[in-house]
Amino acid sequence: MLNIEIETIWRFHKEGSPQTAVVMLGILNEIRKTGKLTSAADHAQLSYRHVWNLVEQWSEFFGVPLVETQRGKGTTLTPFGEKLVWAGERMQARLGPQLENLAQELATEVKPFLHQRPSVIRVHASHGFAVSKLRELLDREPGIGVDLRYVSNQHSLESLAQGACDLSGVHLPRGELRAQNIQAYREWLDPREDRVISFVTREMGLMVKRGNPLKISSLEDLVARKARFVNRDHDSGTRLLFNQLLALHKIDEAKINGAQQIEFTHAAVAAYVASDMADVSFGVEAAARQFGLDFVRLLTEDYFFVCRRAFLETEPVQRVIDIMKGQEFRDAIASLPGYVETRSGSVSTVKEFLESVEGDEPVKRGAKASLPK
Repeated sequence: MLNIEIETIWRFHKEGSPQTAVVMLGILNEIRKTGKLTSAADHAQLSYRHVWNLVEQWSEFFGVPLVETQRGKGTTLTPFGEKLVWAGERMQARLGPQLENLAQELATEVKPFLHQRPSVIRVHASHGFAVSKLRELLDREPGIGVDLRYVSNQHSLESLAQGACDLSGVHLPRGELRAQNIQAYREWLDPREDRVISFVTREMGLMVKRGNPLKISSLEDLVARKARFVNRDHDSGTRLLFNQLLALHKIDEAKINGAQQIEFTHAAVAAYVASDMADVSFGVEAAARQFGLDFVRLLTEDYFFVCRRAFLETEPVQRVIDIMKGQEFRDAIASLPGYVETRSGSVSTVKEFLESVEGDEPVKRGAKASLPK
């Protein structure tokens, strides 16, 4: 199997000078997390002396120290070093899924010229942490390839309807907004030919700074507390869901400070809050925990896959279903805060699936913030 990874390089130039610096942000991030230069060296698979020399060179280039070392207290980043690391976190969160899409496009173009001809499953799915976990397990399966593209909810269903993908990953809220969203999907679903593969549920809500200093516990508090908000892009399913919640609570988006400031992934908006460029955002709990944020739960979503009935009879999709039902997948999902595997891998008709969740109770408004575990 051929897998392609595209990585970014941070190369700094000084105007009018040939001098450059290539900063390995992974080293600085490891120092921030562990307080140990030795851990950063081990993580980068470099010698301690080489890592120390790199840090010294970067500090000399910028004219500002990046780390501080105190006897008995280890090594910490300076405010400038912290700023570089958080900029890197935001960049990776923002560009990661886009780079994965580009890498997949390149792999798809190259593979026909190689002797390897595995069975390829084309997956168009809304971006999510559980989808990434499934992809990791599928990549280890011999003789099966995954062409995964991250797209919005509606675009994934459009792709399936047009024959551009084999599996469409979709998320659907429980509670008061469910009927509204089902109605929007009806034009793309074929109850006779489409089948639903259950996957996971995930918790959606407000990501706030550790300790929740603004005491945000509801959507109304975004306006009342004059909180700085960072939003998702207009094409994302999460942005659509947020707009629906605002309408449900009769909140004018124009009154939210920063509602027009956008980022493109759950992790990107979480990183934005964690780096103190915003006070709050809306997204999945797993992203909040990843960046050490508190989380105010607002609702639960079902994430599932849709495929054609005939596709279920093929060997590749049966292997995907077997992985979903396996213990390794269950353990992987259990490690994601706010995610729960729910009858993962079970297949139902569209009608059966929708009827199975019609009795869900609407989530209570104003749920209290929960602290990181």
